[in-house]
Amino acid sequence: MSPSVFRDPSPHRQQEAFVQEEQEQSPGGGISRKGLLKVALAAVPLSTALGGAALARDAAPSGRPLVPTPMCDDGDDPTPPQMEGPYFKPNSPRRTSLLEPGAQGVRLTVTGYVFGLGCQPVSGVLLDFWQADVNGAYDNRGFRYRGHQFTDSRGAFRLETIVPGLYPGRTRHLHVKAQAPGRPVLTTQLYFPNEPRNATDQLFNPALLMNVRQSGSAREATFDFVLNLRQGPGEPSPTPPGGTWAVGTAYRLGDRVTYSGATYECLQAHTAQPGWEPPSAPALWRRR
Repeated sequence: MSPSVFRDPSPHRQQEAFVQEEQEQSPGGGISRKGLLKVALAAVPLSTALGGAALARDAAPSGRPLVPTPMCDDGDDPTPPQMEGPYFKPNSPRRTSLLEPGAQGVRLTVTGYVFGLGCQPVSGVLLDFWQADVNGAYDNRGFRYRGHQFTDSRGAFRLETIVPGLYPGRTRHLHVKAQAPGRPVLTTQLYFPNEPRNATDQLFNPALLMNVRQSGSAREATFDFVLNLRQGPGEPSPTPPGGTWAVGTAYRLGDRVTYSGATYECLQAHTAQPGWEPPSAPALWRRR
């Protein structure tokens, strides 16, 4: 969580601000699941604000699991309520900032974490974002306002972009695909609170609302993904089959890795992505 979010250095007041914000944005006036995750990751005790409720991050794997983020198919015919839409493009550049020189629009920073069902953060998750520009147009020729990144060792991500413009028939939204290593893809969309078109957009889902606040002339948003990924004793970790090859690693010509018991040599420099495992990418890897 960015320190700029907090206006008071007191941890107790930080926690109170978190709880108040979540209660204000929750239809029932109570704190949401996403709010619990945020406060937990800020390492702030919830005992005072929530009457002794346990921290989400401290939940035992055998405890009640979280409800996963609403999911839809990641193919040509996504399952409602969330869909890929007509403007997804594969092979976006790896970057955490979609801002370019001369970019127009209100600056937006989105931060958050990716969790599994056991409230444990997941590192190395591929997050591919795409959105409309300030005029509501998507770049279909290049990769403007498109990019992918991977969650860090804490399961955290940070995206710098602009508030998207309005696309005909839709409310403001960000598109995202999320994939833990070696697991299915979650395709979904993130929404902005207090948007007039939220009430008329048939795809809008309040479970996918970001928490958004004004920060000077810019906006700061937070959202925590919960993937349908079981976590607990005996559950395999979301990593590719044995070896040193890893998603998100920048490999150079001549680098060697192991994968499923075999050794491979890198044929051209690249950053590893899901689906580019050595046996599946002979243009990138040669078995030794």
